[in-house]
Amino acid sequence: MNKQQFLQRFNFQNLSKIENAYQHAGDLRQASVLIPLVENGDRIEVVLTKRAAHLKHHPGQISFPGGKVEDADASLLHAALREADEEIGVKPTDVQIVGQLKPHHVITGYQITPYIGFVPQNYPFVIDHGEVAELFIVPFDHFIDEGNHLSFNISRRGTTHNVHFMPYLHYNIWGATAAMLKDLVRHLK
Repeated sequence: MNKQQFLQRFNFQNLSKIENAYQHAGDLRQASVLIPLVENGDRIEVVLTKRAAHLKHHPGQISFPGGKVEDADASLLHAALREADEEIGVKPTDVQIVGQLKPHHVITGYQITPYIGFVPQNYPFVIDHGEVAELFIVPFDHFIDEGNHLSFNISRRGTTHNVHFMPYLHYNIWGATAAMLKDLVRHLK
């Protein structure tokens, strides 16, 4: 799938078809992420990060750049772009935002709004090693192949949750990150 095909499919689909599998009981804090995409020839690639091992929350997990909305953020989109700049050095002016997916409620009490944006090919990413251990790129076709979508149920505090996994090479992409990728793929079909 190339960028033009991606944009056509993304823009013609109805986001109301995507459902949030997990509904958090109680107040939710706001967060947002950027799903950075790169057009590389006739294919699209997804930029992912591995969180630093010393972090208090979600150490070593695979994620998109993003985080909680701060008081100084003008919007959810502003928060996602600010975090992408802080974590991987992507300047907001270098991102072509093409849309957003429906928010995801996560077990930790956040409602995360994912934004989809293209960054230029061969972008000079600058990793903040205080937050990010590694940046890596995955061909979007890997996620389009539903044979790479795994899930299983876990129980937490008496409630069963369906957790998504999308392994790639030695990376275990799971949880909210995998669920957002699954929603993006579903949205395009």
